[in-house]
Amino acid sequence: MLRGLPEGYVARPARAEDAEVLVALFNLDSQRAVGLDTHDVENQSTEWRTPGFDLERDTRVVHAPSGEPVAYAEVWDLDAPHVRLWSWGCVHPKHVGRGIGSTLLAWKDERGREALAQAPVDARVSLRHMVYGNDELPSRLLQAHGYRLIRHFSRMQIELDQPIPEPTHLAGVTVRSFEITTDFEPTVRAVRESFRDHWGYVETPLEGELAVWRHEIAEEKDFDPSLWFLAIDGDKIVAMCLCSLKAPEDADLGYVHTLGVLRSWRRRGVALALLHHAFGEFQRRGKKRVGLGVDAASLTGATRLYERAGMRPIRQSDLYEKELRPGRDLTTQGLKE
Repeated sequence: MLRGLPEGYVARPARAEDAEVLVALFNLDSQRAVGLDTHDVENQSTEWRTPGFDLERDTRVVHAPSGEPVAYAEVWDLDAPHVRLWSWGCVHPKHVGRGIGSTLLAWKDERGREALAQAPVDARVSLRHMVYGNDELPSRLLQAHGYRLIRHFSRMQIELDQPIPEPTHLAGVTVRSFEITTDFEPTVRAVRESFRDHWGYVETPLEGELAVWRHEIAEEKDFDPSLWFLAIDGDKIVAMCLCSLKAPEDADLGYVHTLGVLRSWRRRGVALALLHHAFGEFQRRGKKRVGLGVDAASLTGATRLYERAGMRPIRQSDLYEKELRPGRDLTTQGLKE
């Protein structure tokens, strides 16, 4: 039972069989905000089965008196040190203004505060929520409930209607596709190492992260190891560009999920070479464009790299945060020498 819902409205945790009807709700929200269906049923079901995520504990669905699901909220807190929690949610446009969003934000606060007992006693704990850029309705609601805007993220894209430059040859470096039998753990370790310099990064136990990666590889029916590109120096992975052949919103778009370079290998052209390698492969496979998401104020200059590669921002997302407890910040805030 959630306190504060309008008369006749009820809430319960999401269930696996809710995926189709809830994805329709999520896409109604994304159509309102950006004019696109950004969710699909298979990806949603896979996400809900992520190790450590519990539908009963971590989600709430609000139903109208008619029985129709009209709002949803979730909180993500999978692993130690439990200091940076993520949340998301939406309300059906026809049911906005009835206090449902405020009620779900109160539930997310309550769920988020469960992490306080698990986090280091002196650590700052926060709850974060991403909204589509300049989406005034959820932005105002978040601010009214103590959230503040802390960061912008960009969706960048390139049209593949021109010849792609051949990747620059880098002395001592080879680029090849991922081999799951030999590259799995080294790739995860390399991603962790490369992202330690990214704003907001939090070190989590390796075993938990490996479990999540195993799940994503095993459950994603469109996982294609030939689109996971690794830059190798000797026997060491020094950079990676991990891609998929499609995104829910655009069947003609290839997507770069992860692009990272180990610190000692930055500013040598490795990332640009990997991007050109990926763009060329997508073009050969008939894709019309490639997209990715990036921190608009990236500490490592990723936005400038993507612009050099010919990508341009097409929309923005805004990250809001609510501090649940002050303390020592365990997240990366700047580059360390």
